[in-house]
Amino acid sequence: MTIRVVLADDQALVRAGLRMIIDAQPDMEVVGEAADGRRAVSLARTLKPDVCLFDIRMPELNGIDATRKLAGAGVADPPAVVVITTFDLDEYVHDALKAGARGFLLKDAGPDLLIQAIHAAAKGDALIAPSITARLLDKFAALDSGAPPPPPLEPLTAREEEVLLEVSRGRTNTEIANDLFISLSTVKSHIASLMGKLGVRNRVEIAMWAYETKRLDR
Repeated sequence: MTIRVVLADDQALVRAGLRMIIDAQPDMEVVGEAADGRRAVSLARTLKPDVCLFDIRMPELNGIDATRKLAGAGVADPPAVVVITTFDLDEYVHDALKAGARGFLLKDAGPDLLIQAIHAAAKGDALIAPSITARLLDKFAALDSGAPPPPPLEPLTAREEEVLLEVSRGRTNTEIANDLFISLSTVKSHIASLMGKLGVRNRVEIAMWAYETKRLDR
């Protein structure tokens, strides 16, 4: 199955580089590209891609608002959106994740991590670049995030709390399995349970919930 991607960035050179990396994969293709957020939303609604790859700062409509229109709360059958940006400590990142983005990468993350993020998003999973997760959450520790999120629908088990922290630190499923000495399928089961109990849609929102409830050590 080919993963169909719409990418949006206001710099033609960046779009060309991303397209080259994505189209070189045997199971991916770029089906549309846009230089501004408004055009990106229009393309995504028309082409119905599996994954949208959006820059945060774009003319007409920024990547946050474009993400919210396509993948925000209440949107039926939203595409997966991955935000890719130069600004790893930009407050806009928090807004993008809250708007429904399934992943966050830096533009210097490298082709391998980009491909991992697209694969994860297409499967309904999510990836925040591990190298910036802790710093990203630290950045927002100093900001007023408003009312705290609602408590879990059911209490978290001790193991779920451990997995919660690992996910929030940007660890992959394999790394979590190795660190906690459990199987990969058990990790996936715990993550699915966390999503259900926390009322969140993906790993990104698990991480933000951990941050907002002050579970991470800073």
